[in-house]
Amino acid sequence: MEQLLEKIKKLLELTGLDDFEINLNESSKRFSIIINDQLIAQDLPGFLEDFEYLVNLISQKESQQKVWLDVNNYRRERERLITELAKAAAHKAILDKKEILLPAMNAYERRLVHLEIASHPDLKTESIGEGKERKVVIKPI
Repeated sequence: MEQLLEKIKKLLELTGLDDFEINLNESSKRFSIIINDQLIAQDLPGFLEDFEYLVNLISQKESQQKVWLDVNNYRRERERLITELAKAAAHKAILDKKEILLPAMNAYERRLVHLEIASHPDLKTESIGEGKERKVVIKPI
């Protein structure tokens, strides 16, 4: 992981960034990167997706391990928002006794919703749609 950490530093430097901090949690294989750059902040989701793709190509070539990147705590905040959305939708589905259709999400975000709703014995979830338009439906039982 130390070699990968050095390569991430080098990639960031090659992109022209010089004001950043990288933290590694080896047990979860998660890198937390704080970048102090306004241009990156403007397109953080796109940058995170592209940069994570490059880092995982390097990682898989060397160690066959997938790593998670979180730039400027974007991923952590997004996970919190998705979980809060799931809780609010669960509450509404129980009160109204109606299905609640959530917005389109990627596979990881849908998984977060399914896990959150699994703690409600009177609700179930289902993913519907195709590709980038795939959504979660929360249904009362």
